[in-house]
Amino acid sequence: MLLVATERISIGSAVDVSAPSAAVAPLSHLLDAARRRDLGYAAAKRLLDIVAAAALLLVLLPLFAVIAIAIRLDTPGPVLYRAERIGRFGRPFRVVKFRSMQAGCSAGPHVAFVQSLLRDETSCGFYKVTSDTRVTRVGAFLRRTSMDELPQLWNVLKGEMSLVGPRPDVAYAVADYADWMHRRLLVKPGITGLWQVSGRSRLGLLDMYRLDVAYATSTSLREDLRILIRTIPVVLSRDGAA
Repeated sequence: MLLVATERISIGSAVDVSAPSAAVAPLSHLLDAARRRDLGYAAAKRLLDIVAAAALLLVLLPLFAVIAIAIRLDTPGPVLYRAERIGRFGRPFRVVKFRSMQAGCSAGPHVAFVQSLLRDETSCGFYKVTSDTRVTRVGAFLRRTSMDELPQLWNVLKGEMSLVGPRPDVAYAVADYADWMHRRLLVKPGITGLWQVSGRSRLGLLDMYRLDVAYATSTSLREDLRILIRTIPVVLSRDGAA
């Protein structure tokens, strides 16, 4: 009787162990396929970033020279503006832009304005300070045409940014993020993104963050290419520019 009981336990154990293994096998294949898709997307996106950024930097060199001369003739100070921004996974990096404000001006007005918007989630206020006297004449033109962002192609080449992604945010804004906003930091910040082709300055700050989160949670090469294509008419028409 003892022998029979032992055999029954052994047979039962074998059945119990084999059943979950059969169920787990398909899930393992699905996870492997998902990882391969993620790696394939990341590699394709990085290749697109490198090739496009390098090509655009070479082609736009004459335009960069003209912008640099205009900035120096307009107001004293450096041509380029470098400042800390928060990148993927909350890592800080130095973003580079054409200077559009008076050299050495305080960031205080922008800090207070952004913090007031973030602390009131019912607010739909625009991200930039309106009628900002710190902006120069040339700087206002560069902002309207988005040309102040062009030096960020260098950040793309370095791997700190991508052509497509959420805009790189400032540390004092990230410090006041609601929990759901942190999802926009799952991907690299971009020069253009879903917010830029969906209305830009016509949308409020929280609308921008919602679009960024929507992009970060459903990235694909097809969506990146669609955003890049939509960026061209938006920039040329200055749709939503400020």
